[in-house]
Amino acid sequence: MPDGGMCAVVLAAGEGRRLRPLTDHTPKALCPVGNVAPLDSALDRIAGLGLRGPDAVAVNACHLRDQIVAHVGDRAHLSVEADGPLGTAGGVGRLRPWIDGRAVLVGNADAYLADAGRPPGPDIAALLDGWAGTTVRMLTRPAAPGEAGEFSGQRFAGFSLLPWRYAAALAARPSSLVHEVWRPAEAAGRLELVPYRGTYLDTGTPRDYLAANLHAAGGVLVDPSATVTGRCVAAVVGARAVVRGDVTRAVVWPDGRVDPGECLVDAVRVGRDLTVPCGIPRSGRD
Repeated sequence: MPDGGMCAVVLAAGEGRRLRPLTDHTPKALCPVGNVAPLDSALDRIAGLGLRGPDAVAVNACHLRDQIVAHVGDRAHLSVEADGPLGTAGGVGRLRPWIDGRAVLVGNADAYLADAGRPPGPDIAALLDGWAGTTVRMLTRPAAPGEAGEFSGQRFAGFSLLPWRYAAALAARPSSLVHEVWRPAEAAGRLELVPYRGTYLDTGTPRDYLAANLHAAGGVLVDPSATVTGRCVAAVVGARAVVRGDVTRAVVWPDGRVDPGECLVDAVRVGRDLTVPCGIPRSGRD
């Protein structure tokens, strides 16, 4: 732990445009993965490092912000971007008075991380191992075949660690960590890439959102309050959902319905009528 202490910021302000229409009425950070809101998974992951409560953890909100505010409650400090999303760097910049000299662990609420060895434990702890508090660290995984590696053949995996001097330079204006922190730190030789050994997906597209759900299910995952009389193969069924038809490689949201004779395949069902096709999901990235 650096001398000035440490805090964490979970970024949950994004509009989730690529995930529409799922995000038209539900913030991306609350779109369930394995029947758990990704925001809750992020807060639990950070709590595994000993960071919890509004003095140590902040969450920003913009798109459908009232839902985020109500969901977080008193579990974290809330930063509401009422005039529009500020981006990843701007969101941290708005929190400078709250960060107040500390190093800051910044995580994307939509990151799906699964460490088979320690679920759902502090599998981002490698970011802190041996850290002197002077470099920027980024959790990464190797680029998949045919995928461009953003940083020395590696891709960002949802969490990064910033010394206070980098956070102190950020302003509350629309900007990204890529341009304001990561690239400058890389150019100065002060960016450390920390490999993530588990599975990572950003859940930002319907395809990857479905892939994350199926990975979390590990087969069929049905909430105890759901009613299922149909056939489920590789599926996630949420609370109070009713499944009378067939569900294959699909997600049924809480209170969703699949009627007799229906075949829901490679899709997400919301309510009775909204079906979002997802295509055939690629396997989880290791």
